[in-house]
Amino acid sequence: MPMDINIQLSDDDLQFFVKGMRDVEASIKGQNPDAIIAAAQELLDKTRGNHVPPFIAERIGSVESLIAMTRDVGFNLPTEDQHRVLAALAYLADPNDAIPDDVPVLGFLDDAIMIELCRRDLSHEIEAYDDFCEWRADEAEHRGVDPAKLGVQRMDWAEARAAETIALMRRRRSESYASGAWQPTLFKIS
Repeated sequence: MPMDINIQLSDDDLQFFVKGMRDVEASIKGQNPDAIIAAAQELLDKTRGNHVPPFIAERIGSVESLIAMTRDVGFNLPTEDQHRVLAALAYLADPNDAIPDDVPVLGFLDDAIMIELCRRDLSHEIEAYDDFCEWRADEAEHRGVDPAKLGVQRMDWAEARAAETIALMRRRRSESYASGAWQPTLFKIS
């Protein structure tokens, strides 16, 4: 029979994880980012065969998108944000963190909490990356090429989003004029 367990972390509890992240951030300075990513990927590969609670599985599953965002040359994650993701990956890859990974059922609980904190801290970047990937896939399909070979950059995406916003603004203005709901008083419309 399944059982739900809710954990509420106080501000003091969260400070424990913030301190842990600061310690990891300090410890990874000068380390090779590819080695950190490889260690996290290795851990992900090992956990695929193990049963872990859904809360933990969901957070660990999201690590692949963090890795992809960090590696994506087209997205070009800013250095500060990349360092924060690498710190979370380094924490995840450490088998002897706050709760050793070999503790049955709970071994990855602290890792899942750390990943969740990282996801919340980088929520805007993650959302932008998801949007960028969707736009890149649409562009590749439109052009009939493989997304990996498209070679678009984040600036291309930002320019496309700006153009879409301007077009939407103009369409709304035009619809407002056409409906007669508003007539300009300051500018002459020809």
